[in-house]
Amino acid sequence: MNEREFAELSAGHALNALSADDERRYADALRAHPEWRELTETDAEAAVHLASTVPEAAPPASLRDDLLARIAQTPQLAGTSAEPTPTAVEHAGGAAASVGQPGDSAPRRRSRLLFALAACLVLIVGIGAGAAVLIGQLQRPASVVALEQIEGAPDAQQASVELESGGVATAHWSESLGEAVLVADGLEPLDEDLTYELWYVRGDAPVSAGVFDVDGDTSTALLDGEMQAGDAIAVTVEAAGGSPTGAPTTDPIIVIPTA
Repeated sequence: MNEREFAELSAGHALNALSADDERRYADALRAHPEWRELTETDAEAAVHLASTVPEAAPPASLRDDLLARIAQTPQLAGTSAEPTPTAVEHAGGAAASVGQPGDSAPRRRSRLLFALAACLVLIVGIGAGAAVLIGQLQRPASVVALEQIEGAPDAQQASVELESGGVATAHWSESLGEAVLVADGLEPLDEDLTYELWYVRGDAPVSAGVFDVDGDTSTALLDGEMQAGDAIAVTVEAAGGSPTGAPTTDPIIVIPTA
């Protein structure tokens, strides 16, 4: 897979629009080319930007009749091949596919990706109901999207431990996707100067996987970085912003082996 093909998958991943097979291709390519991770982060930022700038709108009451009228007026050609003809959707996809070509600067990649995603959004807004669906998808937390993708993976696994508070922490992961999500019920909120930090523990070496805060009874946190086979998933309490040393400064309150 070349970088242009990966860029197309990355844009679809940001929109949570890939099939299970394409998700596996995306994950395999990212593992083989970690230098492309910057592109995926740019895609995710662009999707969040679009979701925050486009208000939700109810589809017009005439939508169903309008769609049926369009279908009735569209010629149905027999014997045509399955190869689609160029459309505005393909042009939007082409813009997304061109993102990340060698020589593109980061600002240019971001601008072209925003154009591609915006073009797709405009097309869906044109048919009304789809706009609300897409906006809802874009506004979902990344951790929730990742959890659904993990649960849909053929090698999805999970393991749970009990918390001292009486709650339960469950790790969900997929080695083929290289992603892990922690779902904790009953984890206690911390003071403003503290935060929970996630870790991949590889042998004796902890690798920071981001921080998260508790908001409500259930917390869902996506671990940053790529999970590797055999990693344990741990949580410590650190100063706000995460450990200043890059290593845990307290004993872990959660440790979940994955092997």
